[in-house]
Amino acid sequence: MIQSYDDTSGGQKSSLDIEVEFQSGIPLYEQIAHQLRILIEKGALSPADQLPTTRQLAVQLGINFNTVARAYRLLDREGLLSTQPGRGTYVLDPQESASPEKADPAQIEELARYYISKAACQGFSPAEIKDCFEKIVNLEND
Repeated sequence: MIQSYDDTSGGQKSSLDIEVEFQSGIPLYEQIAHQLRILIEKGALSPADQLPTTRQLAVQLGINFNTVARAYRLLDREGLLSTQPGRGTYVLDPQESASPEKADPAQIEELARYYISKAACQGFSPAEIKDCFEKIVNLEND
């Protein structure tokens, strides 16, 4: 469990369940960013919640702080986090940061790579992964 510090609630701590799998084949920064996205989407992290510093999270996960910084930068570009030098990293309101413009195509590619890598590490063949993606896309278009 990673501790999060929320300035809006008088410094109360809340736990974040973030884990990294070193042998998964998925870059650690992608694993961290993915888990933070889920926590934000599920409401486990609320707008204005403060995240641990990159160094704090890196120490707790046993990884290099640059890896955590890369995950935070990625989520900052997506409009989910705001890093304020000297103040910390905070969760943004996803509805407020959503823009009517089309998202960066690199974001969907990064998400697809994450799930493809995870499926491959679980033993699924490229053909099975492709069939699954096509099935999902075709269901969405029907």
